[in-house]
Amino acid sequence: MELSIYLKGLINAKPAPVVICDLDYRIIFMNDFAKKAYEKYGGEALIGQLLYNHCGLEAKTKIDMIIEYFKENNDQNAIFGYHDAEKNADIYVVAIRDEDKKLIGFTSMHEYRTPDTSPEYQID
Repeated sequence: MELSIYLKGLINAKPAPVVICDLDYRIIFMNDFAKKAYEKYGGEALIGQLLYNHCGLEAKTKIDMIIEYFKENNDQNAIFGYHDAEKNADIYVVAIRDEDKKLIGFTSMHEYRTPDTSPEYQID
């Protein structure tokens, strides 16, 4: 079985939005959580559109700076973006690289800081 099937399944299992863009800022993938989270902006219909069409000038400028930094620094793969206090999550811009460490795209990573209080390994 092809590895991409496993990776897509892994990304879809993440309970946070994952939107992957190529270097032209085109949205090429959204996990199921992102499709629902961004439904008011078009949800799945955002795939194929430019990220630039959906963010303000300040965000565009910051993303441009980070992408240029990633291009120049092959060993740097994540930059802290901001803290979402409402969701208690830290948001990072993350480089996506090929096997030669060449930058091929980017995504955001949401790291939630609220501890899970569920019983460990409870199935039901």
